[in-house]
Amino acid sequence: MTNAPLLSFFRERGVPLRELAPDTVTPARFNDPPTEHLATRRTCGLFDFSFMGCIELWGRESLAFLHRLQTRNLSHLAQGRLVYTLLLRPDGTVLSDATVWRLGAERYWLFVGRRADVAHVSSLAAGYPVFLADRSSDQAIIAVQGRRARATIACCLSGVPAALPYYAFASARFDGAECIMARLGYSGDTGYELVVDAGRGAMLWRALLNAGAAHDIAECGFDAADSLRIEAGHILFSRELAFPVTPCELGLTRLLDFYRDPATGVAALAARRWQEPRQHLAGLMIDDESPQPVATTGGESTLPVAGIARPTSVCRSPIFGRLLGLGFVSPADRYPGTRVKLAGGGRARVARLPFYDPARFLSRRVP
Repeated sequence: MTNAPLLSFFRERGVPLRELAPDTVTPARFNDPPTEHLATRRTCGLFDFSFMGCIELWGRESLAFLHRLQTRNLSHLAQGRLVYTLLLRPDGTVLSDATVWRLGAERYWLFVGRRADVAHVSSLAAGYPVFLADRSSDQAIIAVQGRRARATIACCLSGVPAALPYYAFASARFDGAECIMARLGYSGDTGYELVVDAGRGAMLWRALLNAGAAHDIAECGFDAADSLRIEAGHILFSRELAFPVTPCELGLTRLLDFYRDPATGVAALAARRWQEPRQHLAGLMIDDESPQPVATTGGESTLPVAGIARPTSVCRSPIFGRLLGLGFVSPADRYPGTRVKLAGGGRARVARLPFYDPARFLSRRVP
């Protein structure tokens, strides 16, 4: 079973689990999801992100292979830094989002949301003198999110760096073993992800929970992570990427590098780079009187028409006290304030993303 050490730990406690995709399982909730959500915003939340796939790759052509695989130019990526990136299909649509971590001169980690993406990466590596190792089940990944995150971590780990830049990582120690500490936050708040040997995952979880008890740290499941990331305007592979969509339609053209040997799919995008996008990802402020709409997923490819939005993610925001969503709108409806109907019923107003922390300051602030 995926990330068995932590899942066994949660299953023994009776924690309900959720399958996000085949072989991709995580806790659904520990208590009341809105309470977990608010604890993360106010103090700190603890999340199991061990469902992610992790590939370690090394070899003299590792950089060349990564430049074929994903869309960012990594030539100047320093050791100890990571980047957010995209994996594309040959037609330029987004297969998955990912992060690339530079461990050494010719050694990297690639983290993806689905374990199934590991097979895609392996298939593209054929013909390159690189070595790949699937580390997905070898390590636990615990996300600590919120303003008390660093203080909580410092109580459990030794060698915690005095300052860690956003999208950087460093080595610390837990229980005598190495623990990688990375600065990034899916929640939209200050946050870290801790990568530790799988056998120490449950022990680290307990230590973090005990260290944060005085500050009301909360164990959090996917339901809270989902509403947090919707507030922060972050996409999810099983929602916004559930059907073919391009980086431009997602508002992620900043992740494309057109000025080197192109990655898989980039040439297809370059050939039509001046064409108007067929749809745009937007925030949706859903009317209070509307029923909670059903998000459209499962490979549906119908494009939104003028005046009608296709919601992909919906939550009742504990911070804003109303229904919020992410979804695709037609080019004519992409402007904030535009009124739209929702596919499946209800009405909404188009909004700029993110809803929470529009300046994107909180995740980058000095802890």
